[in-house]
Amino acid sequence: MTREVRPEEVKKWLSDGDEIAFFDVREAGQFGDAHPFFAIPLPYSLLESRISALASNRSVRMVMMDGGDGVAQLAAKRAVAIGYGDVAVMKGGAPAWAAAGYTLYQGVNLPSKTFGELLEIERHTPRKSAEEVAAMAKDGADHVIVDGRPYAEYTKFNIPGGICCPNGELALRIGEIAPNPETTIVVNCAGRTRSILGAQTLIDFGVPNPVYALENGTQGWFLAGMKPEKGAERGYPEAPADAAKRAELRAKSRQRAEATGVKFVNADDVQGWWDDEKRTTYVFDVRTEEEYDPDRVAGVIHAPGGQLVQATDQWVGVKGARIVVVDDDLVRAPMMANWLYQLGHDVAVLEGGIAALEGKRFLPPPNRLPADPVVVSPRGLLGMMQGDGVNLVDVRASEQYQAGHIGGAVWSIRPRLDKLEIDAGKPVVLIGEAMTVALAAERLRELGHKDARRLDGDVAAWRSAGLEIAVTPDDPAESERIDFLFHTHKRQEDPEHARQYLAWETGLVDQLDQQERETFRVAAE
Repeated sequence: MTREVRPEEVKKWLSDGDEIAFFDVREAGQFGDAHPFFAIPLPYSLLESRISALASNRSVRMVMMDGGDGVAQLAAKRAVAIGYGDVAVMKGGAPAWAAAGYTLYQGVNLPSKTFGELLEIERHTPRKSAEEVAAMAKDGADHVIVDGRPYAEYTKFNIPGGICCPNGELALRIGEIAPNPETTIVVNCAGRTRSILGAQTLIDFGVPNPVYALENGTQGWFLAGMKPEKGAERGYPEAPADAAKRAELRAKSRQRAEATGVKFVNADDVQGWWDDEKRTTYVFDVRTEEEYDPDRVAGVIHAPGGQLVQATDQWVGVKGARIVVVDDDLVRAPMMANWLYQLGHDVAVLEGGIAALEGKRFLPPPNRLPADPVVVSPRGLLGMMQGDGVNLVDVRASEQYQAGHIGGAVWSIRPRLDKLEIDAGKPVVLIGEAMTVALAAERLRELGHKDARRLDGDVAAWRSAGLEIAVTPDDPAESERIDFLFHTHKRQEDPEHARQYLAWETGLVDQLDQQERETFRVAAE
């Protein structure tokens, strides 16, 4: 059994200056209900597929936590098997954290969202209400609405007339969106954080235009009784081609980053950091996916700048690690590094951009994933069901199971496979994506089930093969859906959920203790 540490010890480790990977290995719904502020979500159901990206250095101090139900010990066992050498389990899990007097927070991406609220408080980020923005449109005022979310989010719903330009692209492209310095710029997102960060990015970058955040984003628009636009396709413009203009943007971005405290380093520095076996280093390419794909460097992770700042805990699993951000124009990376520094990270920008990394490699150790189970065709499964029988277990998302699953299949998830009543004399056929199934099959082998297989195809293929498809909107019950994040998930369609979400977001700062508050370094104007 992996050694156990008390919550009080973990709390001290989180600010002792050394690196720590503090992983909450519960599923998404459990994590979103209540977790420590600095805990990183790493669900046990997907652990081996994500852990190397979150913690590339095998010697990092690592703590696993759960709900006090033993799942952290299972996760620790897998981490040790992969090759991590300093793994502990927090005794008692989340209940013990609360019993020690520490806060358990709801929601996700807490450091980033809390920082957005702190930023608005300390920098007095200008804002306009939904009613004010609607009045500008009605009166024909010279203004532009910029949606700071990724295109996939934007096209689902947006403020009418808004243009998609993710926050990480704003400094580079805003001059093409609003060339007239008299044009008022309003930045929005779905809620608050990216609206505030996007507006403050432009203000700190020094654009001459009046800039505002849309108060409460699309939720504020919805609560004001106004309808969003759906299916919009207005994307961000091409970056400026003029070399002199780019040089000007580059100078402004560097000036802001250096004033904040960001370092600029060369490629040899970065390689040396990566090769340091005592520290963890992340190298993130913050450009668009279209730019990243053609000239990616081995081991450099794509993390669009705005999303990296909005959800840092999805990419950075080690508190106290080094972060290097890269682009090809030295406009976007410095501005995003500026925010990462203020979030409390040790961050640097690569001089020379992505081209400077030619010949460099930043590959983490292999994940050591379980072998893929034997694959069963839909017709093969039908034959098994009509013959000696089979244990049919669906490990897809609970939402997918409810929408349509093979009749006779039970829903489960890796941490709860031991609760299933499985006929030991019959094979187990698992339904789901290859990685999810492989990890579930590995757990079944630990439980003594030697014959676990994976079903091929999708719902259409299963139906075509003659398999019965059942729809069960209430099965599994809401209380069993530990994989689903219920935290105000209806905030874009239900007014009460929207109000609850906004109250949660604006209330984050008041929940901080001294340790949590001191992590942030909100820069002066």
